[in-house]
Amino acid sequence: MSTPITLSVGDIDLTYNTGYMGMDHGMLYQESDRRFRRHGNIDYDYAHSPEGLHQMELCFCRTLGSMVSRLELLGYTMGSVKSEYEKQVVLDRDQFAEYEPTEVRPERLTFEQFVDFIKAHALRDLKNEYVDGYDAEHAQGQGRFAADPAVSLLPSGVFDRDIGGYSERRHFGSLIGFLSPYSTLRVLAENPANLNEDVVWDYGIFVDAGWARNEDFVGSARRTQTYLIATEGTSDTHILKRGLSLLRPDIEDFFRFIDIEERHPFSGTGNLSKFAEGLVKIDVHSRVIFLLDNDAEGIGTYRSLLQRFKLPVNMRVMVLPDLDELRDFPANGPSGVANADINGCAAAIECYLDLRLEGRPSPQVTWTNYKESLDIYQGSLDYKDSYAKAFYKITPEAIESGAYDASKLQIVIAALLEQCSGIAAEMLDS
Repeated sequence: MSTPITLSVGDIDLTYNTGYMGMDHGMLYQESDRRFRRHGNIDYDYAHSPEGLHQMELCFCRTLGSMVSRLELLGYTMGSVKSEYEKQVVLDRDQFAEYEPTEVRPERLTFEQFVDFIKAHALRDLKNEYVDGYDAEHAQGQGRFAADPAVSLLPSGVFDRDIGGYSERRHFGSLIGFLSPYSTLRVLAENPANLNEDVVWDYGIFVDAGWARNEDFVGSARRTQTYLIATEGTSDTHILKRGLSLLRPDIEDFFRFIDIEERHPFSGTGNLSKFAEGLVKIDVHSRVIFLLDNDAEGIGTYRSLLQRFKLPVNMRVMVLPDLDELRDFPANGPSGVANADINGCAAAIECYLDLRLEGRPSPQVTWTNYKESLDIYQGSLDYKDSYAKAFYKITPEAIESGAYDASKLQIVIAALLEQCSGIAAEMLDS
């Protein structure tokens, strides 16, 4: 008998293979997710050696809630799940017309109604005990899902797909199994009660049976799934790398930066613009985000790039996001210091750090030069290097306790993730 290898959530198998590895799910995990976990298919009464038992219990495991951002960076956003769902509705309609041409087909659930169905049935609330004759009981109108009118309005998926089960939980998994595995994970995460469910890639028994090696199972985003973040200068790169490490270590393996060990090869908005132009013209297939400061030069370059080029689906240009905290910011000019909105004219990445520095005066920007094309002044944060140096020294504990305010940088990272997920979703759909 062949040994299965599965990806599962809450004991619902999303992929199931015997004799070969099947889908590579390593990108859903990081190496820290490799662990030993009790397995229902292991006979613990048998006298296994400690080494053999450890091998069989090996798996990758992390909670569904901690996997959502990784799924989205792979393209499985709610928008892409909706697109996949609606394609299944069309498939269902076409199959019905082919096999039941004389019957009237009931309308399928809208995507929003489907999400409501997901939210109505938390995995933890579904019975998981084996029930002999479960399908027959369901056909006779017995059980939880027989009483739910939404069930008959779900897309059926591929013709003759098995939608039965032997427990409520397995039946639920088969009912929504018309979606691809990662889309299933993403939509299940819309139910807050599911966020603590384990998503498990069991491979230990599969390796123990001789079908693969442990080395075949590697956690981390694959290179083709990573995003190159091209910035204006070295400080932008250092701050973003440090920010991801501190604030989002769960996804930092998805991001790459230009090597700036000695100097930034494309520093400044002008050089970054030329770099973008070069990548577009040679049709580079890597996923790239060109990140510009939220100042006059950055806004000018952003508009210029969008006007001059139609960026391919794998590339996007963005500026640092506008913030309410920057709408009334001290700014020094010819008439002295007066509060001003520095979004779009003086907000470099250092402005998104904690600007409370002991022993320093209150933060302010200084207006430098006038940008005639935009009819605005360009400004720069005073002593910006000191804010960056302070940031490099902080610890996760300082952020967690509130001693260091990383809220503005969190907004920057969220905006970056939105752009990256948008790239992945478009590539997935193309």
